[in-house]
Amino acid sequence: MKKLVVCLMIGLGWMSFSYAGGNAEAGQGKAAVCGGCHGVDGNSMIPSFPKLAGQGELYLTKQLIDIRDGARSVPQMSGILTGRTDQDLADLAAYYSAQKVTIGATDPELLDLGRQIYRAGIAAKGVAACSACHSPTGAGNAQAAFPALSGQHADYVIAQLKAYRTETRTNGQAMMMQQVAALMSDKEIEAVASYVQGLSE
Repeated sequence: MKKLVVCLMIGLGWMSFSYAGGNAEAGQGKAAVCGGCHGVDGNSMIPSFPKLAGQGELYLTKQLIDIRDGARSVPQMSGILTGRTDQDLADLAAYYSAQKVTIGATDPELLDLGRQIYRAGIAAKGVAACSACHSPTGAGNAQAAFPALSGQHADYVIAQLKAYRTETRTNGQAMMMQQVAALMSDKEIEAVASYVQGLSE
């Protein structure tokens, strides 16, 4: 319960950049270069590249700004966002936010464990339920800038959780994800990642 309260307090009170909102129509025109890796409509066909379709606009804008400015290291995107203004990135986020994410499949062998972790956490380790911040359906929390997870590639989710665990990704809110991932085993990370891949709103 304590972690849920902290999650809500941080989400409702946090925002480190000025956000005026994006224009989805303008974003569509600016997204041409993104399609090769993330798909024309934001549904990447490459498991190591995230699906952007249906992602919260606020969250996605923050991530794009962080990548452009070096607060989040994504070597595959080196130079791609150079010269893009905050408005350009907000427009891209608005476009992808308006798209519908495609849902993948959960590995049946990982379903029970993944569902348990996502819905109830890992009580013995003090790991809060993923659904507390990311919603029971995986839709995220757009106002708090907590990302949508529904349909996201398992490979990508695994990579991000491990990056949080090793603190090679540190641009999350108040180190919440680093603290969570640090308590999870590889098997638990794999299971919850597989679960969200098949999680439908």
